[in-house]
Amino acid sequence: MERMTATPARRVLLAAPRGYCAGVDRAVIAVEKALEQYGSPIYVRHEIVHNKYVVQTLERKGAIFVDETAEVPEGSIVMFSAHGVAPTVHAEAAERKLATIDATCPLVTKVHKEAVRFANEDYDILLIGHEGHEEVIGTSGEAPDHITLVDGPEDVANVEVRDESKVVWLSQTTLSVDETMETVDALKQKFPLLVSPPSDDICYATQNRQIAVKQMGADADLVIVVGSKNSSNSVRLVEVALGAGARDAHLVDFADEIDEAWLEGVTTVGLTSGASVPEVLVEGVLEWLAQRGFEDVELVKAAEESITFSLPKELRRDLRAEAAELSGK
Repeated sequence: MERMTATPARRVLLAAPRGYCAGVDRAVIAVEKALEQYGSPIYVRHEIVHNKYVVQTLERKGAIFVDETAEVPEGSIVMFSAHGVAPTVHAEAAERKLATIDATCPLVTKVHKEAVRFANEDYDILLIGHEGHEEVIGTSGEAPDHITLVDGPEDVANVEVRDESKVVWLSQTTLSVDETMETVDALKQKFPLLVSPPSDDICYATQNRQIAVKQMGADADLVIVVGSKNSSNSVRLVEVALGAGARDAHLVDFADEIDEAWLEGVTTVGLTSGASVPEVLVEGVLEWLAQRGFEDVELVKAAEESITFSLPKELRRDLRAEAAELSGK
């Protein structure tokens, strides 16, 4: 009699927290509220957040995304993305008589203020981040004469400063915590008097999502990260998953981008999403996996998140004025 072989149970480890952080939620709602308040079009300089689905959804509602301030017609409304912009961009907008709404994440604004403060104290600022990323461009623009970009530990050998007793490091908020600290350690070896910022620049949401992936990584044959390729924090999650012991890890925008070949020999799939990803996209992946036998979903909880940010001040002011006008009628 032929012996029956039991099929291994298939399961999904679902990371928590995942998806939208407070800064992204604020930025997306800001575009939606601006469209309601002022009508279409609302111009947005660069993608409001790095997610293909979110950008396409807002475009359908009447948002127009541009690469440069010069593309915005004079006298129009322009919103700055969650990644922040340099002071020169605010100046360009003023020249074109644009009404501006600044949706920069408050945690990015914190880094900007740190850069200005340390520059005013004549420090050399070593900014740990990825060249060309919008957040890095914006932060560097706050103190261009004082900031040197350090793009990973391998870049440390090239760094030169004026005075080794007046050096401080800051970082892009969406990096891998481990990679950043590796760079910091290398910088400290070269500059023993290196000053650290008053608080960790890497945002709470980035850290929490990475911790959850670390917790699931060793148990997962495959980790799927939902997010766009230009999303730094989503790309980092793939790297963190592989570093934590996952056999394989991939980044996808949508469920239909998953290659069925990835599931070969897989019994446990880890699933998470970057900080700019709406939950509907994760639900789509869960549905796709369930159709292929991965119906058992187990939550891997790393932290509770309760942080919220108020809308940009320009929107709050106009919404209050509208409410006052309506109540007076």
